[in-house]
Amino acid sequence: MSRIRAAFHDPEGARYGIPTYWWRGAPAGYATRRQLRAKGLCPGRQPVAAQVLWRGIGGTRTAYLYRLDLARPKRTATPRQRAAIDRALAARRTCRECAQVKPYYIPHSLGECLDCSEGRTIR
Repeated sequence: MSRIRAAFHDPEGARYGIPTYWWRGAPAGYATRRQLRAKGLCPGRQPVAAQVLWRGIGGTRTAYLYRLDLARPKRTATPRQRAAIDRALAARRTCRECAQVKPYYIPHSLGECLDCSEGRTIR
């Protein structure tokens, strides 16, 4: 085992407080939030079960792990919530000056679409 792996190998949690593994060294049964999300799950209010540590740019990096057997199905938005989100996103694309819906979000710095703000200075 290399020195880096040995530095981050603490399956009992004596050194770091929770079980700690090196990059790609965690046992089966644990997953990060992104891995849970890809499987349609969420942590479901469970505490962090373990962590993965590795050396990266800027120092030591950490990824928290959750138990798969305690994970819950991911909540999905109701049709009314999805409609509200769609309306809010459409409002971000609607210009205040010309009232056209653009294929991009209106920049907050301009407050209007790029066509309307052309030739003017930034507010």
